[in-house]
Amino acid sequence: MEKSSNKLVDLSVTFAVEILNLVKYLKSQHETIICNQIGRAGTSIGANIHEAQYGQGRADFVSKLQIALKEANETSYWLLLLVKTNILHPAEYDRLENLCREIRITLIASVNTAKSKNNEK
Repeated sequence: MEKSSNKLVDLSVTFAVEILNLVKYLKSQHETIICNQIGRAGTSIGANIHEAQYGQGRADFVSKLQIALKEANETSYWLLLLVKTNILHPAEYDRLENLCREIRITLIASVNTAKSKNNEK
């Protein structure tokens, strides 16, 4: 696995914890629709990254990281809706979105690296 993967694992765990804390807050505010969506998407990022570590070959590894990227993009959408509806404070949105963006950037780099290594064979 590429060197960035350890960083990616750490980022995804940190982000999942943040999302779970956000879900607790949303539940306390009786926000259920977005709460369920962001909880699933936000924690799925790390689950797919962890699963990629034990993928059956490079293609499976890349596939799992691409799924994680899709989940990160979805999570970003839910965060945007939360801030646009004044459920989430803009400063909290910025903090979470920056973390999500860092994960997306790292995922893209990891996928591109894995694909280029596959093309070298």
